[in-house]
Amino acid sequence: MSLPSIGLVVLIGVIGTAVMDMWLLILSRLGVSTTDWRLVGRWVGQMAQGRFAHASIAEAAPVRGEHSLGWLMHYGVGIAYAAALVAVMGADWAGQPTILHALAFGLVTAAVPLFVMQPAMGSGFAGSNTKAPVWNCVRTIANHAVFGAGLYVAAAGIAYF
Repeated sequence: MSLPSIGLVVLIGVIGTAVMDMWLLILSRLGVSTTDWRLVGRWVGQMAQGRFAHASIAEAAPVRGEHSLGWLMHYGVGIAYAAALVAVMGADWAGQPTILHALAFGLVTAAVPLFVMQPAMGSGFAGSNTKAPVWNCVRTIANHAVFGAGLYVAAAGIAYF
């Protein structure tokens, strides 16, 4: 396969992100707290006002449309990660995806929430300011492993058809 189309990469990113969202929905139904995309939207919205870090994003002033903004960012980042995976692995990966590479890539992406988002939103590095930092890290890593698996499932499904 030659250079994959933008549409193909977008589809891989959207499906991979949707697989993660299904996982998060299952966890939520089991009583496990999951990401509040409204707060992610608030964080991003606050950036437009020049605030990049917060003691507690939950206590920051709400931003108009923050819930939609959070979801938009979530899927936009998923698409960007899919593009990065294809760029790193090469265009042929999208036509013959491998689960190990997708899982490893998903795990690498866990660094962003652990070391950028959580500290900037007031949770500390790797959730160190939360009530259960180890559990926070485990959830983040598991969520991103599921995302990586979702990227593989998306690419494999597309390649099959």
